[in-house]
Amino acid sequence: MGGEMDIKAIALGLTFAVLWSSAFATARIILLDAPPLWVLALRFLISGGLAVGIALALGQTWRLSRAQSRSVVIFGLCQNALYLGLFFVAMQRIEASLASIIASAMPLIVAGLGWAFRGERLPALGVAGMIAGFGGVVLTMGSRLQGGADLWSVGLCVFGAGALAVATLTVRGASAGGNLLMAVGLQMLVGSAALIVVAALVEPFVVTPTLRLALAFSYQILVPGLAATLIWFYLVGRIGAVKASTFHFLNPFFGVLIAAVLLGEQVSALDMAGVAIAALGILAVQMARLRDRPI
Repeated sequence: MGGEMDIKAIALGLTFAVLWSSAFATARIILLDAPPLWVLALRFLISGGLAVGIALALGQTWRLSRAQSRSVVIFGLCQNALYLGLFFVAMQRIEASLASIIASAMPLIVAGLGWAFRGERLPALGVAGMIAGFGGVVLTMGSRLQGGADLWSVGLCVFGAGALAVATLTVRGASAGGNLLMAVGLQMLVGSAALIVVAALVEPFVVTPTLRLALAFSYQILVPGLAATLIWFYLVGRIGAVKASTFHFLNPFFGVLIAAVLLGEQVSALDMAGVAIAALGILAVQMARLRDRPI
């Protein structure tokens, strides 16, 4: 059972949504000067090493339960290697705002997977929200594709969002049983190891050293990489995955807003309509699941 959605949980959820959404715009800056898979592998290696080192200094142990170990591996592969790996590759050719909108569909995919594989009943409000949410995402994707967005890259993001949904379904096992910071660090190292193998096979290591690369890379390590992940693990362990995922309805807005401010990406009225519909659909699905099964 999850805890109550109190002021602390709301503050943490809002903070997570902003930090998580900021990753897309800063990733676009990084990709101007560095290859996606290598830069991600290095980011996770540094972030994971920092987290494990701090965890050991705090007295946390390498010894995880079997359930924790399984969840750490699955989460590391699905979120860090697949989800972020695919999104970073895709964002070489599509805008950060579009990537953030596609990623925000994750709670809808979680609800669909829960219905398909776990037999979880979805009330009428949830069904309507799922249809509306996917409709909003499709509306924005269609608008961007007509504007020349790369179809293959959009497909990579859709597949990556599915991998993120699988990671979300397993995160609670990783956050249970203590050793939270250790679990966070180890799942990053799992992702780093997987990405190093793939990058060595398919991607030349060509980097252009610039100040913008150094600043954006440092930000990604400390903020979306370490701080946001730690907040997310803690939030899921505190209030449950369904309640925590409710905050994802804010990600389309924050993702588009940050990309517009930081990168100057253009946002059309049709984009905003799609974002609003997707956000309301995500919120409806999460509210329906909370009413039906308050975990």
